[in-house]
Amino acid sequence: MSYSTAHIRNVALAGHPGAGKTTLFEALLQAGGAIPAAGSLERGTTVSDFDPMEKARGHSLNTAVASIDRDNLHLNLIDTPGYADFRGPTLSAFSAVETVAIVVNAGAGIEYGTRRMMDHARARNLCRIIVVNRIDADPGKLAALVDELRDAFGPECLPINLPADGGKRVVDCFWTTEGDSDLGPVSVAHQRIIDQVVEINEQVMERYLEDGESGLSGAALHDAFEQCLREGHLVPVCFTSARTGAGVAELLALAEKLLPNPAEGNPPPFEKNGQPILATPDAKAHVIADVFKIVNDPFVGKLSVFRVFQGTVRRDSQLFIDDGRKPFKVGHLFRLKGKDHVEVDRAIPGDIVAVAKVEEIHFDAVLHDSHDEDDIRLRPLDFPRPMFGLAIEAATRGQEQKLATALHKLAEEDPGYAVEHDAELNQTVVRGLGELHLRVLVERIKDRYGVDVVTRPPRIAYRETIGANAEGHYRHKKQTGGAGQFGEVFLRVEPLERGAGFEFVDAVKGGTIPGQYLPAVEKGVRQVLHGGAIAGYPIQDVRVTVYDGKHHPVDSKEVAFVAAGKKAFIDAVGKARPQVLEPIVDLTVAAPESHMGDITGQLAGKRARIHGTDAGRDGEIVVKAQVPLSELTDYAAELKGATAGRGRYDLEFSHYEPVPGGVQARLVANYKPHESED
Repeated sequence: MSYSTAHIRNVALAGHPGAGKTTLFEALLQAGGAIPAAGSLERGTTVSDFDPMEKARGHSLNTAVASIDRDNLHLNLIDTPGYADFRGPTLSAFSAVETVAIVVNAGAGIEYGTRRMMDHARARNLCRIIVVNRIDADPGKLAALVDELRDAFGPECLPINLPADGGKRVVDCFWTTEGDSDLGPVSVAHQRIIDQVVEINEQVMERYLEDGESGLSGAALHDAFEQCLREGHLVPVCFTSARTGAGVAELLALAEKLLPNPAEGNPPPFEKNGQPILATPDAKAHVIADVFKIVNDPFVGKLSVFRVFQGTVRRDSQLFIDDGRKPFKVGHLFRLKGKDHVEVDRAIPGDIVAVAKVEEIHFDAVLHDSHDEDDIRLRPLDFPRPMFGLAIEAATRGQEQKLATALHKLAEEDPGYAVEHDAELNQTVVRGLGELHLRVLVERIKDRYGVDVVTRPPRIAYRETIGANAEGHYRHKKQTGGAGQFGEVFLRVEPLERGAGFEFVDAVKGGTIPGQYLPAVEKGVRQVLHGGAIAGYPIQDVRVTVYDGKHHPVDSKEVAFVAAGKKAFIDAVGKARPQVLEPIVDLTVAAPESHMGDITGQLAGKRARIHGTDAGRDGEIVVKAQVPLSELTDYAAELKGATAGRGRYDLEFSHYEPVPGGVQARLVANYKPHESED
């Protein structure tokens, strides 16, 4: 290994679909000498989109990692999917980098995915740069795009280089003051960015005011620049054309000279026992690493990809997983280059590497080599909630276990998937972020694991709650000739604020319910929480307080208090203005302005609340609304028909709210409780 932590840069490429992230990824690898020639999306020869399904679709479905080594730079690049359905792997990559490069299609401008990725990177306190790609396609629009970026994301968005000769090349405006560009004199852009950089640091500002730029050393300017990045005071804008190569070498130089290394970026948000702790990029300290990607490779087996934050991992290292007591031995350590794995001897702070065939490792696991690091966690990422559901089962009897294994492995790889088993219906439900997300999962089950499946229409993730305080009571008494069963429970329920979850309170006095039976009462209550009381959906945002009851010295048993707790809770919910809640999503629709009437007319029939419209580029209109998820089951086909295939949409979970009375009556009428509840 010829580099140190100071030479490492970790950068994720993110943005809207079609911005050119994968093409830029290839161009950077070629310019950095990692590959002899850039691959082609059309021919399916890219380093990152190596999966057969990615090749067939022409876009990324998962993240891909590769590195560049040249001069004093070791650059770990992560190419991420643009489609919102695959946002899980994209956001996972954010936990492994100091910098997120938001790639913007110069022709399309600021799109929904651009805004969402900027928001996610800001929320994670990561340094951000904007890469305007395809600058040669329509160079006349670039000046307006810079203004749009500043309007959307703030005046801190400033060009650090500029397009020239109609987008055929770029010129530096950070270190250079001379020359001209397609966007005006280099000196003007240079002055803007220097003014922005020096005001972040009082000492640098004083030297600048006294002596001008001549008083600023390169090191002082470099440090002030990185402080601006860390504090979000500067979001550099740079220009490229990944297909022609314009600006690609300059982007590599920017990474080497100005982007933060692992010791300079904002500290990762590790916590221990709920308190923040600092992982220092010290190669001699105890190991702390985080697993941000799982790959179930059919040839290599389970591959766990992790970022080292502290210490050094070597072949033959003994590492613990989370708070596990039994370590595993690192038999082989790999650096990734797309689908290829290059074996290495060690990994230092800042490195991104992988280990194979350690089944106990899971996504977001913390790897460490000392029990002092037990209970350390990286603060969880704010993943979008999987709201689209699909009931799924094996088409052939005898393949149920094979299907269960496939679902488990696919959910490991993408935190946007969730697998649930409905015990009442004996049904497996897989949830994802959209129709495309679930369709890809079904195809992977068939292609990768050889399991044909039968699916049923999407299930909406309704929930139940209550709207008032109420009390419930049930006496369970059963005599079968021998020892009987007896348990009596009095409880009250109260609604909690939306999103508060569930609270169970023991307010029993005088031992009317002996302490050993209270867990049984809670167990009965939780059975109803899971299976629902009025329509068969999980109950949320409720406090249950058990305050009285009776027991029998001989006949009272755990099973009696489980039954009594369950029935008393159902009794109380029925008196507490029970409500069915439905998921509401934020919907953004973009289409030619001529279809505005068709779009708003469609949404009006879907109980949508339209919050406004924005003018897009090239005659597009962007409609923003909140809509019940249940109304969008066939929206992709409807939008395609209404706009002749020119419309597109994106959605994200917003909140839960009560369904209309007619909808609740239908859901309640359709609910058929399990016989044991009758």
